[in-house]
Amino acid sequence: MPVVVLRDFRPGDQPVFRQLNEEWISKYFTLEPADLKALDHPEAYVLASGGAILFAELAENVVGTCALIKMADGRSYELAKMAVAPAAQGQQIGFLLGQAAIQRVRDLGGARVYLESNAKLAPALALYRKLGFRDLAQPLASPYARADVQMELLLA
Repeated sequence: MPVVVLRDFRPGDQPVFRQLNEEWISKYFTLEPADLKALDHPEAYVLASGGAILFAELAENVVGTCALIKMADGRSYELAKMAVAPAAQGQQIGFLLGQAAIQRVRDLGGARVYLESNAKLAPALALYRKLGFRDLAQPLASPYARADVQMELLLA
């Protein structure tokens, strides 16, 4: 079985970051202005504020990604732009990325991981629950029209 290699964003990764996310977003929804900010300018929108972007590679091909966007409170990170290439789905890549993202938030001194999703993305919601996320009791304002599920994971 091929080994999944996890790594951080490198210069030149923006096109594959955008392509992986645009593929799933366009399949189920419409790209929104908030998507384009992150997908077109990940260094400025995600990395410059203290966030991170992780990639999963199989046989040196990028097959998955997710971003951690540092939130205004300085102790929370939004897990965003998680995508796995259709050909690589079902191989635990999303779970590995999720675990790595949660560990990165711990390493950064974060206390909470937050995410937004949509009720029709049942496999994604099952993955988030498997990682320990719980639904938010009180929804927050979202820049995304499609975000009808909000979840968090509190880190001890």
